[in-house]
Amino acid sequence: MQTLAELRAYCQTKPSSQEDMPFGPEVLTFKVGGKMYALCQLTENPLRINLKCEPELAELLRAKHPAILPGYHMNKRHWNTLILDGSLTHTTLTELIDLSYELVLAKLSKQERNSLQAN
Repeated sequence: MQTLAELRAYCQTKPSSQEDMPFGPEVLTFKVGGKMYALCQLTENPLRINLKCEPELAELLRAKHPAILPGYHMNKRHWNTLILDGSLTHTTLTELIDLSYELVLAKLSKQERNSLQAN
């Protein structure tokens, strides 16, 4: 997964995932329940995506992968920026998108989660 089209297609498979551009035409976000789980900087080449992550895992990933950095313009404890330069495997990318989605979904209230499941 190296292109915006591939990234967009994968994020759209997540239940109740919605695209938005709240920061202008240069930044694409993916949200669940109105909360952001992924942010793509469209002007960067290679493409970059910010994903939410558990703090301990975020640090381990940064130490292991040069293409994973502290989240750009985000809370660096809870967000990573992934540079999609081909060095990260498809499995790594999908697992980290899934984790980000699940972390955000878990923070929604039970009522919000039930409402999303009903749709």
